Amino acid sequence: MTDSFDDQPAPSRLTPPAERASLPDGLRFAFGTLTVLPARITRWDRPAARTGMACAPLAGLVVGLLAAAAGVLLLVLGGGPLLAAAVTLTVPAALTRGLHLDGLADTADGLGSAKPAAEALRIMKKSDIGPFGVVALLLVLLVQAGALSGLYADGWVRGGLAALVAAVTARLAMTLASRDGVPPARLEGLGAAVAGVVPRTAAALAAVAVAGLAAAAAAPMGPVAAARHAAAVLAGLAVAEVLLRRCTGRFGGVTGDVFGAVAEVSATVALVVLSLG
Repeated sequence: MTDSFDDQPAPSRLTPPAERASLPDGLRFAFGTLTVLPARITRWDRPAARTGMACAPLAGLVVGLLAAAAGVLLLVLGGGPLLAAAVTLTVPAALTRGLHLDGLADTADGLGSAKPAAEALRIMKKSDIGPFGVVALLLVLLVQAGALSGLYADGWVRGGLAALVAAVTARLAMTLASRDGVPPARLEGLGAAVAGVVPRTAAALAAVAVAGLAAAAAAPMGPVAAARHAAAVLAGLAVAEVLLRRCTGRFGGVTGDVFGAVAEVSATVALVVLSLG
């Protein structure tokens, strides 16, 4: 894979900005950076990154709606649960040019290399994928497809809602990964552009809001389902946080690849939790 989050230029790395960009500028930053949906980025600076990364779950909402719509439509037209799951997983990959999956593979190669941080970062920046990356991709996609197909087998409502929750959780994990105190590993790339831009309070409020909205969306299915959907969001974020801490300790900070990895891992965990019970 030749495209990478770390091919993006970085604005000047200063202290977390006190000011915010306008909501439209932030939305353009979020959609223009995290998706291939048409959104002309009007500002590329720290304030825009702060607002944009706080809006990342909204980008996940749109991606999740499109992914769920594709899977549900296929299921309604007579496709099997596994096919619906595969199509659902294809949509986010297409809408991100596979950058999250590429980031997962590169991060796995860097972590698995057992090399010093500088050498591991060079391995991650290469365009090819090593054995650790291949294994990580296969396992994550297999687990996602298995969990989502089981959810679709229980009905299009449960499967579609799970796809939506997973997509939002993935982008919410990026919001938390860009919170104040998380350093960049490089001076360039998306990691440097967004590292430390979101205040911790804003990141925590976003996590609470998404978990609450997930529970509310599942409430018609009963209190157990509502609790399970909130738990899926929180579990996804918890495992993503473990990975984030491992990466910052190993590489000295975050890179664009690390953002892709935490997104995919959090989505996977959310789908697994939703498939239980």
